[in-house]
Amino acid sequence: MHFPSIVRLGLVALGFFGNSLSAQAQSDSSRASAVTVAATLVTVTPRRPDLGSLVLLSFRRSNHASDSIQSITGWMAGEPLHFRTDSSGSERAFGAIPLEASDSVVARLVLHFTSGAADTLRTSIAVPHHLVVTAARPARARRLRVSKVFTAKPDSLTEARVERDNEKARAVGRSAHLAPDLWTAPFTRPRASRITSTFGSGRVFNGRLSSSHGGVDFAGQPGDPVRAANRGVVALVDNFFLAGNVVYINHGGGIVTGYFHLTQATVAVGDTVERGQEIGLVGATGRVTGPHLHWSARYGEHTVDPMGLIELTQPQPARRARVAR
Repeated sequence: MHFPSIVRLGLVALGFFGNSLSAQAQSDSSRASAVTVAATLVTVTPRRPDLGSLVLLSFRRSNHASDSIQSITGWMAGEPLHFRTDSSGSERAFGAIPLEASDSVVARLVLHFTSGAADTLRTSIAVPHHLVVTAARPARARRLRVSKVFTAKPDSLTEARVERDNEKARAVGRSAHLAPDLWTAPFTRPRASRITSTFGSGRVFNGRLSSSHGGVDFAGQPGDPVRAANRGVVALVDNFFLAGNVVYINHGGGIVTGYFHLTQATVAVGDTVERGQEIGLVGATGRVTGPHLHWSARYGEHTVDPMGLIELTQPQPARRARVAR
């Protein structure tokens, strides 16, 4: 159904699994007509995302017979959104809540119609001012002892090396937007061992508060296998000053996983790896207190909690049909 462009679209409900936010649907000023999308429903999971969370935006198409939605694009926190159709017919895309976000993060969805028209949906997702303390993420910072090489004030050469390492990781994240999804099965842990440190926990190295933890640590001994969390292409194998020997896997659709402190990598750049395939061996390279695996994840340039990949890609339980009595 078409309306003159001077008619403003109403508010679109943004479902937060029972909690609702308002999102104003704004028509593209460059076109002569607007398409009503009042029945559109967008949901965000988890409903209360934390700093550094990966979120899943779900969009159920509400087409009109005279002008159906052809495609959906969008942006969130400076990164593109890649919508894909699931088995239920909903469109889904990952997005990231940056660690440096304050108050809220804006998601912008653009609906492209077969007529050439386009409508824009904007919504603001509220986020806390700091990482929320939970049973899985205790408030107490971990006190660790490492070589003084890693805690002394770095010289200019070391600072330059760390920045080069960081830029290599960011570049892998950017390139992941250029590849389609390379996986179909849910993400899985890279090791079956216990978790020794969670995402966002404070790190005190040699008595000095250094940073919050940008990944998840798994216990392991030198030589223990490290496995790919999902199918993808090896994008980087390198030695970083802080992370030691690393492997980065591009899973497509903006998603990258990283595996740090390895004794050695057992794959090479360009290799296609399968979910659960060995890609390296546990080690103690870089800034470490002992052997373990540090598992990280990125959505584009943003560092996110890798456990979100597991939580958000698990199959949803089927709804039980009601039986007439």
